[in-house]
Amino acid sequence: MAHGSVPGPPIPSITLLIVLLMVLKAHAGGYETCPKVHPDMLNVHLVAHTHNDVGWLKTVDQYFYEVSLPLFPGSVRNILDSVVRALLVNPTRRFTYVEMAFFSRWWKLQNKRMQKIVQDLVHQGRLEFANGGWVMNDEATTHYGAIVDQMTLGLNFLENTFGKDGRPHVAWHIDPFGHSREQASLFAQMGFDGIFLGRVDYQDKNIRKRMHQMEQVWRGSVSLPPPTADLFTCILPNVYEPPRGFCWDVLCSDPTMVEENGTSVYIADLVVVQFLRIAADQASHYRTRNIIMTMGSDFHFGEAERWFKNLDKLIQLVNAQQAKGSRVHALYSTPACYLQELNKANLTWSLKEDDFFPYADGPHEFWTGYFSSRPALKRYERLSYNFLQVCNQLEALAGHAANAGPFGSGNSGPLSRCQLGRSGYGRSIVAGLVLRRGTMAAPPLCSPSSQVLLSNALARLSGAKHKLTFCHGLNVSVCPLSQGAAHFQVLVYNPLGRHVNWMVRLPVSKGHFVVLDPNGQTVQSEVVKYPGVDCVKHPPELLFRASAPPLGFHSYSVTKAPAKKPQTGSTRSSPQESQSSVLIIENEHTRVVFDNHTGILKEIENRDQKLLLRVQQTFFWYNASRNSGAYVFAPEQLNPLPISFSPEIHLVKTALVQEVHQKFSEWCSQVVRLYPGQRYLELEWTVGPIPLDEFGKEIISRFDTELKTRGLFYTDSNGREILQRRRDYRPTWNLKRTEPVAGNYYPVNSRIYITDGNMQLTVLTDRSQGGSSLKDGSLELMVHRRLNSDDQKGLDEPLMETGPNEQGLCVRGKHLVLLDRTQMAAAGHRLLAEKVVLAPQVVFYTNEDSLGRSGGIPRRKFSALHQELPPAVRLLTLAQWGPRKLLLRLEHQFAVGEGNLSSPVTLDLRDLFSTFTITHLQETTLAANQPRDRVSRLQWTLKTGPVLHALNFSLDSAAVTLQPMEIRTFLASIKWKRSPRAWDAALRAGAPSSQGWVNCCLSILLLLL
Repeated sequence: MAHGSVPGPPIPSITLLIVLLMVLKAHAGGYETCPKVHPDMLNVHLVAHTHNDVGWLKTVDQYFYEVSLPLFPGSVRNILDSVVRALLVNPTRRFTYVEMAFFSRWWKLQNKRMQKIVQDLVHQGRLEFANGGWVMNDEATTHYGAIVDQMTLGLNFLENTFGKDGRPHVAWHIDPFGHSREQASLFAQMGFDGIFLGRVDYQDKNIRKRMHQMEQVWRGSVSLPPPTADLFTCILPNVYEPPRGFCWDVLCSDPTMVEENGTSVYIADLVVVQFLRIAADQASHYRTRNIIMTMGSDFHFGEAERWFKNLDKLIQLVNAQQAKGSRVHALYSTPACYLQELNKANLTWSLKEDDFFPYADGPHEFWTGYFSSRPALKRYERLSYNFLQVCNQLEALAGHAANAGPFGSGNSGPLSRCQLGRSGYGRSIVAGLVLRRGTMAAPPLCSPSSQVLLSNALARLSGAKHKLTFCHGLNVSVCPLSQGAAHFQVLVYNPLGRHVNWMVRLPVSKGHFVVLDPNGQTVQSEVVKYPGVDCVKHPPELLFRASAPPLGFHSYSVTKAPAKKPQTGSTRSSPQESQSSVLIIENEHTRVVFDNHTGILKEIENRDQKLLLRVQQTFFWYNASRNSGAYVFAPEQLNPLPISFSPEIHLVKTALVQEVHQKFSEWCSQVVRLYPGQRYLELEWTVGPIPLDEFGKEIISRFDTELKTRGLFYTDSNGREILQRRRDYRPTWNLKRTEPVAGNYYPVNSRIYITDGNMQLTVLTDRSQGGSSLKDGSLELMVHRRLNSDDQKGLDEPLMETGPNEQGLCVRGKHLVLLDRTQMAAAGHRLLAEKVVLAPQVVFYTNEDSLGRSGGIPRRKFSALHQELPPAVRLLTLAQWGPRKLLLRLEHQFAVGEGNLSSPVTLDLRDLFSTFTITHLQETTLAANQPRDRVSRLQWTLKTGPVLHALNFSLDSAAVTLQPMEIRTFLASIKWKRSPRAWDAALRAGAPSSQGWVNCCLSILLLLL
């Protein structure tokens, strides 16, 4: 792409540039390259930067290349070209860049000479990276596993490209709409010295300015010993914009300080006076002789020389005032250099232990709607995360055979880069490119090569070359293979470190089916036909209970037998007045009662713990106001309106499932479900297309109980630790209530619960949603939104998602409900949340699609672990890192004080895995970009007193200990277990027995009688 239209100085010859850079290269990258300040003056650190959203109003490709929209005429490629040229003109200039999704793409387009120039700029500290993740992820709707993955991807690109020179010292989260405590904890464990925030609540910020608490230490965990999760936190004065009157980008209209095109626009004297006034005002709210001013904004520096010329002039004229008695010194700087000066001040700092949710930038502008916006895309993000972990694991377990196998070249990289950019609140055209089908069904996953990888890996591990079929529409009962084939195989892969049982539900054609387990034994199964109470047509479904070993698979054979009428169970079409008929579904653990008059959920009983709770659950909708939009939640009234208190109901009872189907309206329905052995209640809701009215509707599922909750409820932080919430309250400042509903909504990534100290009602979600408890004993979750208005927050369009018929979007999801004694509840919701996020991956194949065997007898069951992991331990990451090297993350998934499972756990990793042996371990930071024993973070003194914690970096693969909420990251050198005898023995162990196939034939014969 030509760049002749971009103004700027002529580029010096490459020889001159290299000589200049060699003269300037006196220091290595890092704090030692920071500019000198004047200790006796007010130092104004001018941070030139650009914020480049990785998909928002435009797609990633449109932003990177020259595809114009009225608001953003430039491209990221042009921005980076322009910045590098401008940096070379003046050696005092500095620039900060953040998003590696764009920078890595730009880097690959540069020739070797330009790459060397950029490496030298980084080495000198003149081009500095902050944050360094693949994207600047949202903090409200993201799962911690995805955050860790995307930061690992970006930071290791920097490490591999620039070494320690490119290693960021600070996190730079200037644009997320509120900030989670878990995000701070993760950043601290990645080795960052501090974090810079742009958006905090307007009331909070005003109080902080008065109290001189714009900078403090943020404690990201109550379980990890300080300062492990402590992170110094700076709140920027202008979000991330320049001060008013100092925006000199081509996108701005402020008058410049330099002559342009021969026309004098010289206003320097007025600008200097204004700058000194702004600097003095800002300094009055901060505590040191250093303040920071951001110079840049969204997609700025497309004409970098224009920006830098004005900043050059500003610095020159401001510093010239020192001769007249001014005590202000302006300088080019970076976030890390500013942070270093704060650390040198040797002050004591206040401590924050909660989070920054919810965020509002005005009395009636709470950014709590986006917690639930685009629910289909939010679900797709979780499915993509699941599939990425499965691909990473199988690539690690199968080795090179996964990347180059019988089905071609496989690679999980494109999937990771695709999945990690999900925000959930960009424009509909951007979301549409991700969620092309626009229906409740999950779309095709990002990369076909990742599906090839999975096929290759399973061929290696199973010993059979089967072409796999992926049915992404199972959640809407669509799978062409299972609906059309008379005989097929179902492979269930379990990405967890523990054995799982899973009810498989497959859409099929009419008839009856025989299911055999990996040993050839008949599995109980049945075909069930469901009443149509929602927006989706339901074919008959085959149900059977599958199991899968830890980090392994079981293959099940499904054969169609002669037609037999599908089971429907007993059915009721509507609530009945008769008192003799009681509507109940139950199993050995749980009993659920519905109101006989209304058909609404009435009562849940935990039989194991002898608990009984009256619970009413139904759906309501908030009437949106003109202020509601994709970001903002602003209901017209405080009380939501019920969709129906008397749904049409159908009861289905079979040996494998008991269900109550509730139809609240033509666009809202639910299935309340219990399987045998299940310790939780499953609520599968279907909402949409939402009918339109003046401004739109915002749909909630609400649970009302008699629990005395004293205004308290609890939500997770990015799927990990739990935070206590209190209605109409903020832990660190006095809230002036302006929005009683929206101001009490919080992000729910995986669970929300209420408790009276004895009983606890927990609801787990399958995607991020907004939730609250607006009255004692009640909790609610927002499941869908459809709005006619735009909230004027930049998106410039209403939230009007459409389905395939161009009508409103129909969305399906699940809530899982647990009733426990409070002191026992953590074991239930933590282990269940793990199963939701890492649910088994189900794939299909037929014998006709086989390319043959890899040798030996095909294996129908496999486990990569010799023994299960303890319940408290989760295998967070198992991924290929290089030849004979793997990335391994183990985490303790319980917090301090959550019962017996909160105790430390010790593992022996030496012979844990079945396909390889770990020969050496190197422990690293959380993002795996530096050895843990070499990390030296800046130390901060708290007003509460010094923090003393001796870190122990001793490592023994025979005894790896995990403390509560601890994540330990390792680079593991491995030796493959390639003994043919061992593989053949394993294959024989997994082969089906002949007796099992005899049982299959007998079963079919019985059906024919």
